[in-house]
Amino acid sequence: MTTDVNENLLAWLKDAHAMEQQAEHMLKAQASRIDHYPELKARLESHLQETLGQQALVEGCIKRLNGSASVFKDLAGRMTAFAQAAGGMTQHDEVVKGAIAGYVFENLEIACYTSLIAAAREAGDSETERVCEGILEQEKSMSTWMLNHLPTVTHDFLVRSATPGQKAKV
Repeated sequence: MTTDVNENLLAWLKDAHAMEQQAEHMLKAQASRIDHYPELKARLESHLQETLGQQALVEGCIKRLNGSASVFKDLAGRMTAFAQAAGGMTQHDEVVKGAIAGYVFENLEIACYTSLIAAAREAGDSETERVCEGILEQEKSMSTWMLNHLPTVTHDFLVRSATPGQKAKV
């Protein structure tokens, strides 16, 4: 049995929706705990708003293809995000590990949207292609920001960690 391009595109859009659900929960969790890194907190909150918009855009593509978001995949994404957030809370260097994980996650999203663009092109779905190209640019922007700010986050953590009386964690 073969699966046509549209079926794959729809399945991958559902995966992307679940991925954005996971991103939402990770961003909310991390941003809510950051007190001493205002620039990072502001960028995470900004990207959270982009992520909420991305969820709506992906859901629109899914509906246009006569599908619906996968409750199971969305739930799995949320559970994964919760586990990651809970695990990070116990780490003394949570802010650095969270920034690294954020950068890695952004690059996962970049790869997924790059693939979705190719699939949409194969399916002749120019609207999904356009939507995914817009999302891809937001993910690339966040990835670049995270990479460029990892040295600063690391430096600030190390300085705070070495300063008596200062909390370095978040």
